[in-house]
Amino acid sequence: MDGRGLVRSVRVVGGGRGARALRTAWRRQRADAAALPRQRAERARTPGEAAGAEAGPGGGRVCFARSALEVRVTAGGAVFLGWDGAEPEPSYALAGACPETDPRARLEPDKDGGWRVVSERMLVTVSRHGAVEVRTPGGALLRRDGPPRWWESDEAAAGGPRWMQRSELPADARFFGLGGRSAGPRLREGAYRLWNGGADTRDRGAGPVPVAMPVLVSVADAGTLLVFHDNSWDGWVTVREGAEGRGSGHDRPARCEVRMSGGPMRYWVVAGAPSRVLHGWAALTGAPAVPPRWALGHQHVHQGRAGERELRRLADGHRAHGLPLSALQLDSGAGWGGRTAGTGRSADATGAAPSASPAPSSGTDRSADAGGAAGRSAATRLRADGVELVSVVRPGVVAEPGCPVFDSGTAADVFVRDAAGRTVLGGARRGDAAFPDFTDRRARKWWGALFAERIEQGFTAVWHTGDEPTSLCAFGETTLPRSARHALEGRGGDHREGHNLYALAMAKAGWAGMRELRPQERPFVLAGSGWAGIQRYGGIGTAAPEAGWEGLRTTLSLVLGLGLCGVPFAGPDVAAPARRPSPELYLRRLQLAAYLPLLRTRTTGSAAGASWEAAAPWGVGEELLGHVRAALAERERLLPYLMTLAQLAHRTGTPYVRPVWWQHPRDRALRDCEDAFLLGDALLVAPVLEAGARSRAVRLPPGRWYDTRTGYCHRGPATVRLPAPLAGLPVLARAGSAIPVRGAGGRTELEVWPPLPGRTGGGLLIPDPGAGGERPAAERFTVRGGRDGAVLVEGEDGAAVEYAVRVGRPPGPSAG
Repeated sequence: MDGRGLVRSVRVVGGGRGARALRTAWRRQRADAAALPRQRAERARTPGEAAGAEAGPGGGRVCFARSALEVRVTAGGAVFLGWDGAEPEPSYALAGACPETDPRARLEPDKDGGWRVVSERMLVTVSRHGAVEVRTPGGALLRRDGPPRWWESDEAAAGGPRWMQRSELPADARFFGLGGRSAGPRLREGAYRLWNGGADTRDRGAGPVPVAMPVLVSVADAGTLLVFHDNSWDGWVTVREGAEGRGSGHDRPARCEVRMSGGPMRYWVVAGAPSRVLHGWAALTGAPAVPPRWALGHQHVHQGRAGERELRRLADGHRAHGLPLSALQLDSGAGWGGRTAGTGRSADATGAAPSASPAPSSGTDRSADAGGAAGRSAATRLRADGVELVSVVRPGVVAEPGCPVFDSGTAADVFVRDAAGRTVLGGARRGDAAFPDFTDRRARKWWGALFAERIEQGFTAVWHTGDEPTSLCAFGETTLPRSARHALEGRGGDHREGHNLYALAMAKAGWAGMRELRPQERPFVLAGSGWAGIQRYGGIGTAAPEAGWEGLRTTLSLVLGLGLCGVPFAGPDVAAPARRPSPELYLRRLQLAAYLPLLRTRTTGSAAGASWEAAAPWGVGEELLGHVRAALAERERLLPYLMTLAQLAHRTGTPYVRPVWWQHPRDRALRDCEDAFLLGDALLVAPVLEAGARSRAVRLPPGRWYDTRTGYCHRGPATVRLPAPLAGLPVLARAGSAIPVRGAGGRTELEVWPPLPGRTGGGLLIPDPGAGGERPAAERFTVRGGRDGAVLVEGEDGAAVEYAVRVGRPPGPSAG
């Protein structure tokens, strides 16, 4: 790095943290310079010409002059392709052992000296020079991967050489996925980095990358295709949309290029309808966890110190203003008994883990913060009011002798070490921090046992933050040195491979610890970052989007993108009113979040302990408070529907929030629609994304759609303009749908929207499974429309419906 580059990369760190941040950055740079291999002369390598093949059940191996390709079709229809001896295992993404192969699929000779594998869902052909084509069973091209290219030096590099693969797709293909991307949900032409991080890790020309996953979904007339490169190293994915030729002009295919700095060249391919693709992806990487019922309600994050008295004021304030509240998440110094014993510092102030034993808070309200006993007392009273407590946990442990967690971790040898065997120290807010190596089974078990204190204090769940992992640095990347060593389940490796896996492994540790400590309840972990497979342990709570109205689009992009990567439970914070540009923007953010899987608001506390009330959800003023109350009430009303979607995601991999093209991927106008989404199959939500807007255009999928506010029925496919008052967003219900909702007294009811005369519709209800891991039976309903306008709702096999039924009817003639 030259001097000018160093100046550009320096961050302004105020207060006493500046010197520490600078020291951490220099320490990180020196460690990498000493331990990582230097750049040497490289030579390019391609596979060369095919020399033969070995057929076997599920596929086989094609041997080339300078490489080999393994092709394997699984019983579920997914196809694995691995170059240079890469195997599906070991893998952090797979839910268990590699799926069984499909014995019906075998490698057989193809034309021009190539080979092919014919399966039920895909046709895979390999040319004699190493190009791989994926086609539908009917022969339509979904993707063509050119021969890969490796760059090698004379000395074997740890993790293997860097490599590149270029691909072509149909001209009409649109790209989605790659984790949570600010620019999206449709990925425009550009380069996207595969490196988890915060504001310092950005796409070229795009926003920050909270969650990066090498999961690329392409949607074209020929079909939907998911490609997952099972490689956690740093890399870039560059996409370019194609163009269809007009008249006698030729099509320009869409293009994709994957460049990785090391690691195996292996990838999975899943094709079919969108629902089938996500089902196959969940079969590979694991079923999404079902959140507890309270996690689907309104959660509130309090950032700052909070004693029992302040927590009660927060809960009472919500109740006094008629705002439902299901959980309080305590962040950044908030938490009685959350101090690291023996250090004199709060755990969250240093970025430390939960202390090994309860200790009083360092706050002034010692009567309220009297340690574990006070914590249990506060949690008991809050739980009696229906409010759970969620503890914020960061991976860094304050690195000071005398800290029980640090001493315990040092004795157990669970911290990340450098190439010389020394504990790696990262920067935290008030000191250096050591980071557990969650890729080591011993470290995960040690970490999980620490949650006994938080459970004893009354916390129900945990929220991981800073799990990219984040280290305070004045310049360079805000993470651990790339040369830091990880166990990687005994294989050994460094942070170049372990960085993107860190949050996933941490979530696994927290999930396993909670399950062991509370076997009677299903655990749920909310992560701040992640990788493929994170859905097995919970969901992702992304950071609050950037200020301004553009943040609304970012919110929608993140949630839709993560859903298409197999993580259905996600959502950002709704920033506190004191930090928002306008009350209207806060209201629109809250109205959007009310229809997302995770609804979470935030306030910031203060030393005085009083200013946070102006930033609470009721701080919008009397004029808008009624609209805030209505948005949260609508969320409560939809809880049975959201629980149904959560369990449907667990069983099929289908996300709660879906793009509007979900059922009609061949509709090109819907593929380009990015300002609306489907909540399940029944509801279409059109958020307001501009200041002062009181109406907006909505693109409707095929079918009949009822405006739930006015009751008018619209026919799709079409673009209609709907009213969007401050009172609520445009929400449409599919004709013939039966939506389980919460009625009077908390009882479940069915809200039915009539189908056309002579037509039928339906609905689904999967009850709350409770605290355990039960699998309740799904209840299906059939909705029939009569010629006289009557609506009949039946259970399975014509059985009577045991729930109250409320029919939504249009007040006037249908529109269209």
